[in-house]
Amino acid sequence: MARVARVTLAVAVLLCAAAGAALGAKRVSITDDLRDVVDDEEDDEWRHWGAATAPRDDSPPPDLSRMDPAALQAELLRAHTGPSFGFVKLRLGVRRSQEEVMGIATRWSNVLRTGSVETKFVAVDFGTLMFTMERGRDVLELKEFILSQEEAYEFKIGDQIFRRPGDPPLDQVIDKLQKEKRDGSKEEL
Repeated sequence: MARVARVTLAVAVLLCAAAGAALGAKRVSITDDLRDVVDDEEDDEWRHWGAATAPRDDSPPPDLSRMDPAALQAELLRAHTGPSFGFVKLRLGVRRSQEEVMGIATRWSNVLRTGSVETKFVAVDFGTLMFTMERGRDVLELKEFILSQEEAYEFKIGDQIFRRPGDPPLDQVIDKLQKEKRDGSKEEL
């Protein structure tokens, strides 16, 4: 009991000493008179904050009549800003379950979301995904992403079809797969 009383007394003495030191400390007085204060913290960005932004490209629009079709399509894709949708054909000749196709759609949606591209993929069938995107200006980034994926074969938006360089057209791939299937079934007989 005596030990508890000594500890309590020691704590009380320390608290009184700390309070005395805090009360005896020199206080700084801040006046309300701000006439002699120099405010030089504003920079150019702060002064222009909230002002209307200038258009991105001040150059005159390109002459569309003199552009080749590929350059014209690229220019139209770059200038598109509204919602867009399209389709992705997955590689043919690979059997996939419904869960695998839905997994690809979910994975692509999540990866693109981390890159700030608002795109949602939906499985249409075992070889096709449909995508919707809120901002059409992200189409070029989406195209680059899709064509970099090994599961993707073809990317279609509007009337435009995009494939990796060197990939044959879809009709040739289908004909080749059907021929292999026929030859395989003849060998079994």
